[in-house]
Amino acid sequence: MLAIDTTPLKGKKNLLAFSAGIDSSALFFLLQEAGISFDIALVNYGTREASLAEEQHAKALAREYKLFCHSIRAPRFKSHFEQKARTFRYEFFESLIQVEGYDNLITAHQLNDQLEWLLMRLSKGAGVSELLGLEPLTPRENYTLVRPLLSHTKEALRAYLHAHDYPYFVDESNSDTQYERNHFREAYSDKLIGAYAEGIARSFDYLRKDKASLARGFETLYTEQSLAIIKLHSLESKAKACDITLKGLGYLLSASQRKEIEEEESLVIAGVWAIAQHEELLYIAPYCNDEMPKAFKEACRLAKIPSKIRPYLYREEMDLAHLIFTQD
Repeated sequence: MLAIDTTPLKGKKNLLAFSAGIDSSALFFLLQEAGISFDIALVNYGTREASLAEEQHAKALAREYKLFCHSIRAPRFKSHFEQKARTFRYEFFESLIQVEGYDNLITAHQLNDQLEWLLMRLSKGAGVSELLGLEPLTPRENYTLVRPLLSHTKEALRAYLHAHDYPYFVDESNSDTQYERNHFREAYSDKLIGAYAEGIARSFDYLRKDKASLARGFETLYTEQSLAIIKLHSLESKAKACDITLKGLGYLLSASQRKEIEEEESLVIAGVWAIAQHEELLYIAPYCNDEMPKAFKEACRLAKIPSKIRPYLYREEMDLAHLIFTQD
C-alpha cells in the first residue's frame, strides 16, 4: 500500500496538476482514498492523438468524483517546447490559484523525476540546493507547492494503478530522447532507480537534511510580496541564500549567476532580479527603474536600503519603517 503525507493538504483548498498519466493518475486516486478535497487542472498541448481523449477523460473523472476540472488548450510552441510549455503551464496554474483562492498546488513529481533533475544539474555544475531541486513543500508567493510522491518510484505508482484497476494514459512523447529530460531518463535514471531505488530514496532524505544545515548560514528577516531581506551569518552563505530565496520565487540561478553574486555586492540578474548587499544584510527584489521623488530616495538612504532595491519599494508603496533592521 502506498502511503503519502497529506498533512499539508487537510482543511485547505487544493489544486492538483493533472495530466492523466501514471503519476498524476496515481496521485488522484491516493488523494481520493485519503479523503482530501481537491480540484484538477489540465493543459492540452494538442501535440498527440491522445491529447483530446486525455482532456475528456479528466473531465469525466471530475464529474464522477464531483470535483472541478479546469482545462486549457496551449498554443503551438515551435521552439524550446519544454521551457515554453512549463512557463505556460505554471502561468495557467497560478492564474487559477489567484482567481479561485487555492492554498496548495499539488504536483505528481516522483523519485524518478527527482533523480533525473539531479543528474541534469550535476552534468552542468551545481551545489546541494540546486541538485535537490524538488522539495516536498515549496512556499511560493501566494501558495504552497506540494509534492507528496517524491519517495515513490514510477514503477510503484504503475503497480498501484494496476492493482486497483484505475485508468491512466501513457504519453509516448516521454520516450522521445530529443528532449534532455527524456535522454537522462532513458540513458541513466530509470536504470539506476531500477537497481538502487531504496538507497537513492534514502540519499535524497540525507541531502535534504544537509541542505537545511547549509541554510543555517543565513536567516530571512523579512518578506513582502517579492521582496526578501536576509541576514547573512557568513559571507560564504550569500550565493546559497540567493539560490534558495529565488528558487522559492520561481527563478533558478545558473552556475555563472551564482559566481557573479559571490563577486558583486550589487547586481541585476537577467534583467529581472535586483540583488544588493549592505554589510550583513542582503536584499532581493524584482528589478525596476521607476523614477522616485527625492524625499523617498532620501528616506531609503537613511534606512540604508541599497539603490537597486528602492524602485521596487516605491512601485509597491511599501512602508520603509518595516524595512529597517539593526545591523550589529
